[in-house]
Amino acid sequence: MTFAVIPAIDLRGGRVVRLKQGDYAQQTTYSDDPRAVAQRYAEAGARWLHLVDLDGARSGSLDNLAVIEAIARDGMQVQAGGGVREEADLQRLFDAGVSRVVVGSVAIRDPARVSGWLEKHGAERLTLALDTRNIEGRWTLPSAGWTEAETRTLDELAPWYAARGARHLLCTDIERDGMLAGFNLDLYRHLAGTVPQLAVQASGGVRSLDDIRAAREAGARGVILGRALLEGRFTVAEALAC
Repeated sequence: MTFAVIPAIDLRGGRVVRLKQGDYAQQTTYSDDPRAVAQRYAEAGARWLHLVDLDGARSGSLDNLAVIEAIARDGMQVQAGGGVREEADLQRLFDAGVSRVVVGSVAIRDPARVSGWLEKHGAERLTLALDTRNIEGRWTLPSAGWTEAETRTLDELAPWYAARGARHLLCTDIERDGMLAGFNLDLYRHLAGTVPQLAVQASGGVRSLDDIRAAREAGARGVILGRALLEGRFTVAEALAC
């Protein structure tokens, strides 16, 4: 089965940034030209790009839609999210050229509605973002840019969505995000065992090519690469060769 290497660009105020563990107060800015960064990744061979509207994740509106549309129109297949709350938001992103919309907070808070979107738009058009934090042995699911606690857990929702035809699951261990500490391989082995029908995208902490290979061996079907690429720890071409 195909293994996807997906560079990521996090957008805030139209710039390429990274947050440490999702903390908006701990931001590093890498570029004022996200379109140029996306173009570099495309020229290196990346077929997919993961775009996150960090402003939208907090505000609930698609604050960086113009940037997302410009990048999508350049020809890459784009997976984008942040601020998707209503079906109208889905449609705006589809209309902007986005191939798959990432649905996070609403997927945690209102599974019935998102299940309806899966049925209407098809499993290939949506990626469920169930980003998680392990608290006392439970994989909890914070929402709203990881700022609000929710009662549902990963082990409840991932199988629920799998039973309803979901296909793509993005799962970040929040404690690893932006830390260059390596993927949480136990998390991805767990998901591969409990929801093998989901194509899981590993995210959070990649620091080396060995981490990419390890995620693949742990059962992930793809990796999201953010800070490691921006800081030149390896190239897109090297990642694609893993």
